Amino acid sequence: MSTIAVESVERIYSGRHAAVAGIDLDVAHAELLVLVGPSGCGKSTLLRLIAGLDAPTAGRILLDSIDVTNMPPQQRDLAMVFQTYALYPHMTVRENLAYSLRVRRFDRAAIDARVRTAADALDLAMLLDRRPSQLSGGQRQRVALGRALVREPKAFLLDEPLSNLDPSLRTQARAEILRLQRRLEATMIYVTHDQEEALTLGHRVAVMREGRLEQLATPMELYERPANTFVARFIGSPAMNLLPAAALGIPAAPDTMAGIRPHDAVIGEDGVRATVDVLEPRGHDTVVHVRLECAGSPEFVITVTEKAPPSGALVRVSWRPDRVHLFGADGRRSG
Repeated sequence: MSTIAVESVERIYSGRHAAVAGIDLDVAHAELLVLVGPSGCGKSTLLRLIAGLDAPTAGRILLDSIDVTNMPPQQRDLAMVFQTYALYPHMTVRENLAYSLRVRRFDRAAIDARVRTAADALDLAMLLDRRPSQLSGGQRQRVALGRALVREPKAFLLDEPLSNLDPSLRTQARAEILRLQRRLEATMIYVTHDQEEALTLGHRVAVMREGRLEQLATPMELYERPANTFVARFIGSPAMNLLPAAALGIPAAPDTMAGIRPHDAVIGEDGVRATVDVLEPRGHDTVVHVRLECAGSPEFVITVTEKAPPSGALVRVSWRPDRVHLFGADGRRSG
């Protein structure tokens, strides 16, 4: 597998809209890098630029240190898996897997060997003679992955490949992608808008907003030390509480925002007075929305594993001082 480098890449469309604005990142050999962010942040555009399906307005894209910015996609040897399965409905699974190799005029023995290897890796051996209409959504997604796998590309580019699956199948498919990536030592770039998916899959995660890279770090670093208030709110479920530090009685510079993760707060006998507003039972815990009796009764979210107080109850809320995140007036982390 290969390394990928993106150097100061921009993509500006008509109307001077910057879909990608000066992105720099490196993907190491055998790394699974996840691009995550809200819809319209530029993550799929960046993936298409790397694949060669679109051309950057500025900057360079390097594959194994070779500049491929102006190279057509078929010469980059990158395999892309899209959100839609795009399987040929009149072909069997075997024929779908073999199609790209037949077009490239591989001999029969080589095609059979690669199809067999991909089918074994993705548990498709028993499905090779079925057509897509006879497969479940998860099985179709595995065929789409297998079609990329048989090419033995330099890297895999996956654009929200699991978004059409229901939650249980998504969990199963994520595990299959992780096993496949580890077994092949494959270089992968994976696009998703689901921050939970990003944290569970990525060796590193690139958080994007409005075409820009907000933070590139390991999943734990993103969660433990978000670079700014956008990353702090985007990463984590429920989202981090962000309130003026002064309103919470937390000593800090003027205009500082304090961030507190819901699981770092507790309901007990001490702390800020609050009223329980809404409860969201989740089985293993309960998300409790309260209104703090300070600074205009802002909403504050807490997760509790014990029995939650009822709606309307008067409680006190406190938090671990060593787990408070501080952000300056510009939104950047300050402590």
